[in-house]
Amino acid sequence: MSDAAPQLVWFKRDLRVADHAPLAQAAQHGPVVALFVYEPSLLHSAEFDACHLDFINDALAALREALARRGCPLLIRVGECPQVLQDLQASLGFRALWSHEETGLEVTYARDRRVAAWCRAQGIAWHEIPQCGVVRRLRNRDGWAERWAQRMSAPLVAPPVALRTVAALHNLGEVAAQHPIRSAAELGVAGASRPEAQRGGERRGQAVLQSFLRERGVDYRRGMSSPTTGFQACSRLSAHLAWGSLSLRQVHQACEQRRAAIDEARAVGAAVDPRWPASLQSFSSRLRWHCHFMQKLEDEPRIEFENFSHAFDGLREPGAHPERLAAWCAGRTGYPLIDACMRALHSGGWINFRMRAMLVSFAAQHLWLHWRDFAPFLARQFIDFEPGIHYSQVQMQSGTTGINAIRIYSPIKQALDQDPEGVFIRRHVPELAAVPTGFLAQPERMPTALQQRLGVRIGHDYPAPIVDHASAYRAARERIGALRKTPAARTEAERVLARHGSRRSGLPATERRPPRRPRDSGGRAQLSLWGDEPT
Repeated sequence: MSDAAPQLVWFKRDLRVADHAPLAQAAQHGPVVALFVYEPSLLHSAEFDACHLDFINDALAALREALARRGCPLLIRVGECPQVLQDLQASLGFRALWSHEETGLEVTYARDRRVAAWCRAQGIAWHEIPQCGVVRRLRNRDGWAERWAQRMSAPLVAPPVALRTVAALHNLGEVAAQHPIRSAAELGVAGASRPEAQRGGERRGQAVLQSFLRERGVDYRRGMSSPTTGFQACSRLSAHLAWGSLSLRQVHQACEQRRAAIDEARAVGAAVDPRWPASLQSFSSRLRWHCHFMQKLEDEPRIEFENFSHAFDGLREPGAHPERLAAWCAGRTGYPLIDACMRALHSGGWINFRMRAMLVSFAAQHLWLHWRDFAPFLARQFIDFEPGIHYSQVQMQSGTTGINAIRIYSPIKQALDQDPEGVFIRRHVPELAAVPTGFLAQPERMPTALQQRLGVRIGHDYPAPIVDHASAYRAARERIGALRKTPAARTEAERVLARHGSRRSGLPATERRPPRRPRDSGGRAQLSLWGDEPT
């Protein structure tokens, strides 16, 4: 074994040592070389932002420390992967490449094709191992949920206690100095610092998980929908899952252990907060949806650029209404809850699912923007950006899947329901701080004299509504409703449902049959997931 060839472990969206099968298996075959690559093609893609890099760098610092404790340095390179691999192969002579499978953007999909071609040409064995419940080369969805459950129930992979590495890398401090973690400024990554953003790293991820399962999650089911309670009640694990400082299997098994412990406590008559069982059940179901949406992009990568249902091609024109897009991106639409949510993203990179869905619905239905115009911008705002979930959800809320209920959110009703005292709005839209609560959802309704007295002149100190809600709602409902009745739309719905719809195999039945008409989403939270729990 001492003469075994070096094994290169390529870290991507899996920045941890626990439950990391490529690392553990590589260690069984020879000395390990660990690698992370800052890839310019990814760093400068339309969806990447400095907030992502900050979280990644936190996780890299923790990963470097964890590997060093085991005797292995972390090499950090800047460059495109085939060339980086070529250089390392020439200097270290590795003969096997280990990594997790990745369901990503076209830029990473194309990168993986180039890496695969390079490995074939060099005679390098590339071992790609599943990281979550996404199934590569899936023929159909029958039995998918059972396969997900099997993967999530498999034993966690213990991190190696010690790692052998090649002689040239024994001086860990010297290697770290030669392979520094790079800042956004050094890498030329666009985006501003977000003062309220979550921090990354394996230990932080574990702390967030435990605080949710032991304390914060008790009010998860009731608290997830409102931005005033969601920051505390939601798991806040989505970024750790997106960048891999935790594995989905770790989270699933920790949740199941907590559910079992609560059931045992209740069985013996111990005092248990009655909110826990329903909250954990709700959270558990959303873990299943996490991979359900990622599977859509894995099966059909074109949905990053094209409508799920081609019947909706031409419904909206890309590039239309640039002034509306600019106002929406800046959080200056004249709808206080919309603007508060966008500005919260600017400062912290996270908002709960209902508010994300409302932002997309407003952009697509009220402003009539094509999802391709705003989806990359939102990806840059979300510190927990996960490509498969992002593009599936953006299209779902834009109404272009052809198989999901169309929910046209009323930003006025959502403000009254989810922020009735105006706490969230006043925090993130401070120019409205003096507005009486009764006018806060629609400040344009304030009498002119009151506006003057408060110093909140609509159209001057705060924008007037960019569109009229009632007429925009009505126009969107009529356009989409008419299109969905056409034979072409029904044919496309059947095709999309056959390929991407959930089956009667453990997932909630929200994609069985195309709904008959759009409706306002003012009721309970959807079962589909996007940020208010792991994504």
